[in-house]
Amino acid sequence: MGLFSKKSSSRANSINNDHIGRSGRKGSQTSVASGSMNSPTTSYTQGYTGSLPSIPAVDADLPPPPDPALDPSGYLRSIYAVRQRSRFVLDAALKDQLTNFTVDMSKFPEVADYVVSIIKRDYAPDYQTIPPHGRWQHFDVGGTPRIDNLMNSWPADVDVTERTRRLLDLFLVSVLLDAGAGNNWQYKASNGKVYRRSEGLAVASLEMFTNGLFSSNPGQKDQVDGMALKQLTVEKLAAGLQVSEANPIEGLAGRSSLLIKLGEAMDNQQLFGVDGRPGNMLDYLLQHPTTKKSGVTPIVTIPTLWSVLMDGLAPIWPQSRTQFDGISLGDAWPCSSMPPAPGWERIVPFHKLTQWLTYSLLVPMSKLMGIMFVGEQLLTGLPEYRNGGLLIDTGLLTLKPNQTKRGIDRYNENAKKAGQPNMEVVPMFTPDDDVIVEWRAATLGFLDLLLEEVNKKLGLGDSDGLKLAQMLEAGTWKGGRELAEVSRPNTKEPPIMILSDGTVF
Repeated sequence: MGLFSKKSSSRANSINNDHIGRSGRKGSQTSVASGSMNSPTTSYTQGYTGSLPSIPAVDADLPPPPDPALDPSGYLRSIYAVRQRSRFVLDAALKDQLTNFTVDMSKFPEVADYVVSIIKRDYAPDYQTIPPHGRWQHFDVGGTPRIDNLMNSWPADVDVTERTRRLLDLFLVSVLLDAGAGNNWQYKASNGKVYRRSEGLAVASLEMFTNGLFSSNPGQKDQVDGMALKQLTVEKLAAGLQVSEANPIEGLAGRSSLLIKLGEAMDNQQLFGVDGRPGNMLDYLLQHPTTKKSGVTPIVTIPTLWSVLMDGLAPIWPQSRTQFDGISLGDAWPCSSMPPAPGWERIVPFHKLTQWLTYSLLVPMSKLMGIMFVGEQLLTGLPEYRNGGLLIDTGLLTLKPNQTKRGIDRYNENAKKAGQPNMEVVPMFTPDDDVIVEWRAATLGFLDLLLEEVNKKLGLGDSDGLKLAQMLEAGTWKGGRELAEVSRPNTKEPPIMILSDGTVF
């Protein structure tokens, strides 16, 4: 399934991880309250001899996470839970005890070497110039500074606060459109060039934005507001994305539903103002009681921004997803590799689009407003098919034969439908399938391990080491895509395909 030779998997040594407590609730309570889910240096298996990266402690300047014993739904929807809960799956992976995959940790150094080679190729020796992972770079595909050009097109009397609001408007809509586009869709931009995948969706969303599709104010097209989003239709979005029978995109109905429901979510005036604009969250954040100032520099906590996005955008997510006590948990799913326990403790939260949105919104607020964000270390890697595909195409993870057959059968059945892929066959599953949930959870954990190893191989220490967002941008996300292009050159599809509904990947 990839370019790297594969060896038989070695069973990992048992992990000494008392702080994580596989019995469930008690261990989770302790770790959440103390932030002490750290493990001593342990040799897990051939090829990896490092320590399990520490889960960031709850800084004194950050609000504490919800207590899962009292509010399990609130905890699972918090940013704290994403890394903490996925650690159970990483624990199983390091012992080669995953349900759906075998793990060959002798491949781990090769994965790290590959990621390092990509980073060195594009950035050596100026590693500190690597931008954080975010939507801004996608807009600038092909070397065209589209966001700078957009801002230069605005009158000089548009102040920096309003400029930031407009970018937040654009970035939020663009990220919500950024679930996987599939292998057949492409977008011909106004400059005549053709773009695909995330970059194509970015350019398409930018051109729809500047054409006023998301604005109800004819005098100000460059904004997004709830009134316009409520009037959006599948047909309007299809036209904006240039979708046709010959140019299909996955999950069109799901994307349209997200944006229409986003319009309804904009009715929350406390967060999004009387005109219902996503960008008005800037004003909310600046006035929030937890926001401090160092001189003239506003200091905003990541959990505060996270609450705006999770609570403010909660109405947009499909209610058919995982629920607990009648509360929809969003991008969170039961996983067989979690420890046997009742109820919420079997669930792994990811909140991938919310994290992608958080990473993306930080950039304009930091660049334009000079806002300092506290708690960025709480954000995790993104559990999507490029980062996860890297682990499969390098041979670190291998789908077990029975699941491979089931996925191939699903692919062949789907291939009978018009416009669906029918070459370079790979296993295919729905987003809620245990294979996909386990794959995503393992991806989160291995990205943390890779960050430590990549910095070591680059010769970088605590003071100058890459942040996770930089490794995602320059290494794993890009590396996963490039491996897919070489491994499956006709389709460039990931090693496992997801039947996307337009709201997860």
